[in-house]
Amino acid sequence: MQLPKLFTPVQIGGVTLPNRVVIAPMCQYSADDGSMTDWHLAHLGSMACSGAGLFVVEKTNVTREGRITHGCTGLYSDHNEAAMVRAVQVYRGITKNPIGIQIGHAGRKASSQVPWQGGKALGPAESPWQTVAPSAIPFGEGWHTPRELTKAELRGLVDAFAAATLRAKRIGFDAVEIHSAHGYLLQQFLSPLSNQRTDEYGKNRMKFPLEVAAAMREIWPKERALGIRINATDWMDGGWTPEDAVAYVREVKKIGLDFVCVSSGATVPHAKIPVSPGFQVGFAEKVKKETGVKTRAVGMIAGADQAEQILVAGQADMIAMARAILDNPRWVWHAAERFGVKIDYPPQYARVHSSLWPGAKLARPEGAKSAAPA
Repeated sequence: MQLPKLFTPVQIGGVTLPNRVVIAPMCQYSADDGSMTDWHLAHLGSMACSGAGLFVVEKTNVTREGRITHGCTGLYSDHNEAAMVRAVQVYRGITKNPIGIQIGHAGRKASSQVPWQGGKALGPAESPWQTVAPSAIPFGEGWHTPRELTKAELRGLVDAFAAATLRAKRIGFDAVEIHSAHGYLLQQFLSPLSNQRTDEYGKNRMKFPLEVAAAMREIWPKERALGIRINATDWMDGGWTPEDAVAYVREVKKIGLDFVCVSSGATVPHAKIPVSPGFQVGFAEKVKKETGVKTRAVGMIAGADQAEQILVAGQADMIAMARAILDNPRWVWHAAERFGVKIDYPPQYARVHSSLWPGAKLARPEGAKSAAPA
């Protein structure tokens, strides 16, 4: 039997994913000064049972000031590193499937509330901190005005990205993903909406992100995988465009990055984004065809048939699932069942495998569909 594309292996860098489902990084806002807590042990344990070809740990920040919220993870201290080691041990105790981590800095979107407390800029009584950015332009109305980074500080941040990458290497992650999307620091440098500098970091808006990528590439082992999440567009006139995204990916390809995840938006809060099923897939297809880099599609992908069609059409090499997996952590199991593919379950859960119940059908949504989008 020919395997469906969703369940064929794919090579990224030196790492082979057993299938093409990737659990995208999703912030849990549950860390203690950047360090993972018991919540993360439970979360990584759940994701390890999913059967996904790759799980990527949430956006993890290179400095304390680079966190989005007080609850965001970091890799800026020995304590952060030790806590993350324990969580990764939990994951590896359940599955042999690869695990990655996303590394970034929030820039002007830092010092904010966790989503369930409002998601706005921290108020005076909430221990806010000074934010930094390419230019002293707030993210939006009511947000802190960031301080423009000096060239010396930019050199220090390149070192901070490198140091966090070294910690990730010691922890033993299989893949690292640079966060250069969603209006965080690297995307702030790329977008003309947020970078209005007059020096070389404004005249060449890719300069700082490419310096970060080169520093991380120097540290990260070639036998693992190094990639990047990018914005394809800011969804705003005068902002970052799909053509800019292609040019950027061509540059990181020269540096030696192995894969790209194509997302969009969140550079400014008032952008009008036409959200619909698979609304970003066309951007992934453009990047893949025009750069030749292994590409991941993400955004409102919730059904197994939808995911398979994207891969069969050659629009992407991998599918990133986010909220759909939180809603249904067994999505991959059910997708495999739908396509008649046998995958291994953790032995403790193997009794629910359909092969042990001939003719029976467990209660689950038809076609591994989920109520929540990717």
